[in-house]
Amino acid sequence: MSRKPVLVLLCVTVLAPIVLYTDRLSSFSNSISINDFVEEGANLNLSNEGEKLHALPQESSDALKEPIGVVYFDNSSNSDQISALNGRELSPGRSGEHKSRVLSAADEGDRTENGSVIAQVTSKDSVKDDGLQKSKREPDFPEKKSEQTPPKTESRKQLPGRESRNAKPADKQSSATANRQSSNTPFPDARVRQLRDQLIRAKVYLGLGSTKTNPHFIKELRVRIREVQRALGDATKDSDLPKSVNEKMKAMEQLLAKGKQIQDDCSAVIKKLRAMLHSTEEQLRVHKKQTLFLTQLAAKTLPKGLHCLPLRLSTEYYSLSPSQQQFPNQEKLEDPKLYHYALFSDNILAAAVVVNSTVIHAKNAANHVFHIVTDRLNYAAMRMWFIANPPGKATIQVQNIEEFTWLNASYSPVLKQLGSQSMIDYYFRAHRASSDANLKYRNPKYLSILNHLRFYLPEIFPKLDKVVFLDDDIVVKKDLTGLWSINLKGKVNGAVETCGENFHRFDRYLNFSNPLIAKNFDPHACGWAYGMNVFDLSEWRKQKITEIYHSWQKLNHDRTLWKLGTLPPGLITFWNRTFALDRSWHVLGLGYNPNVSQKDIERAAVIHYNGNMKPWLEIGIPKFRNNWSRFVDYDQVYLRDCNLNP
Repeated sequence: MSRKPVLVLLCVTVLAPIVLYTDRLSSFSNSISINDFVEEGANLNLSNEGEKLHALPQESSDALKEPIGVVYFDNSSNSDQISALNGRELSPGRSGEHKSRVLSAADEGDRTENGSVIAQVTSKDSVKDDGLQKSKREPDFPEKKSEQTPPKTESRKQLPGRESRNAKPADKQSSATANRQSSNTPFPDARVRQLRDQLIRAKVYLGLGSTKTNPHFIKELRVRIREVQRALGDATKDSDLPKSVNEKMKAMEQLLAKGKQIQDDCSAVIKKLRAMLHSTEEQLRVHKKQTLFLTQLAAKTLPKGLHCLPLRLSTEYYSLSPSQQQFPNQEKLEDPKLYHYALFSDNILAAAVVVNSTVIHAKNAANHVFHIVTDRLNYAAMRMWFIANPPGKATIQVQNIEEFTWLNASYSPVLKQLGSQSMIDYYFRAHRASSDANLKYRNPKYLSILNHLRFYLPEIFPKLDKVVFLDDDIVVKKDLTGLWSINLKGKVNGAVETCGENFHRFDRYLNFSNPLIAKNFDPHACGWAYGMNVFDLSEWRKQKITEIYHSWQKLNHDRTLWKLGTLPPGLITFWNRTFALDRSWHVLGLGYNPNVSQKDIERAAVIHYNGNMKPWLEIGIPKFRNNWSRFVDYDQVYLRDCNLNP
């Protein structure tokens, strides 16, 4: 009986505290809110005397700087974040970045007046901007005062009774604002690119099987494609687009989103894009080939005015008496003390420009003699032109190639080859046209013996010692008499080298897969240019250059050593016999390269329109045409009759 009271007392002693304290705990937890806890944490005082850390350098409490918080948008780069963490300079005004100030825990007055700082920071909404998906917060790091931008008033309220430490001068604020605005400026063709992208995506959906089964969608898509194509037109920048383009872009984007719902198979889209890419590349290849063919065709054709001119001049020439058909000063033609030029051409207007430009810039025109050789069809017209338009005090001679009776197939291998059946088949058989990848070698000028007369200069001028050879597509801009005083040092040919680019070296013109070429020549040897050349005819005869030319032409009867033309055999014939002239004597490329430097043109003695874009053709480069046309008198009666205009 005595045990029962003991047990009762024991239970009361044990259970009573449990019940009592459980009730107190529940009431305590209900009375404490999260906000109270946050505020208690915010009101904690930081010790001014912190323990020293051995790993990091310490600052005194007076020099303690206020940390900052940086919130980055999605387009913030990782490199910027890493730079910030390492204490590097932050770019003020960087787009997609917003810096906000976290109050310093050492500022006791601000904490007491404004309540919980932590609550203010944690409850602040994320900064919003266009295209924002989410925001990221950087860990706090020491502030660099000169690198911070002022806080935005709409994102952080300025606390009363405190001076903002991050305030910037007005000029820096405006600079930061300008930087942010410039970083958000779109490309001038942004909408044009977007329209083109929409057209590509729309064409993809047109070819997919799943969308083809939806006729309403296909019909609407085609309508949108036509609208966008009309709006886009030939625009290259956004300012060229019509005002209604935004509505069309929006409508197309909505329709493409609908198409994406219909067709969500990425593999099918990828296959379609690959097919479109392959088709586009094939079209590009075809267009390039067509462009090359049409360019070659335009270069071969003769404008109507230039076809009219020789007919008109020939008619006038044969109406003259024999005495009127003669040129003055014929006694100067074989005087070796004068300056002699050789010009072989069937283009009357081009030959006139060469002669006129040379005479105009000559210091003493009376000492200059021009020897022009042309074909039978243009002989009368060429003579009539220079009879009607004499070149001042200079002497002129016009010869017919038919008068050179010594130039025949038995003497000249190239003349025999040009008349062979294989050569005729090469040029005139249509089925061969597609077999030759390089169409430029099929130019009919290579069939003209005029193009090969340059290898027979000693035979044409037997009493002369030095001759300057000029092509008919050049313009002379300075006095050329200095060419005769150049010492060629025993070389035969004086020319400007063209080895500035790899494609002007020997392996560009000769077939080095042939052992005969590979054995005798260097594939990396520097090439040179025809167009303006000084030939020492005395050395030519002494070194028997014409015989060397004939021997190589015979070896190339099947065109295995080089293709057609005069430069490859010229490189071979004058191998180790060419003297390099200064580049300013002869500037090339005006017939194919629009990037020829104006400074080089002004310094040049001769400019050369080598290439297909001759200045007398419509395909000529416009900015270079005036250098040629200024030496043509378009008021001349024969030019007016043939409707030739600048």
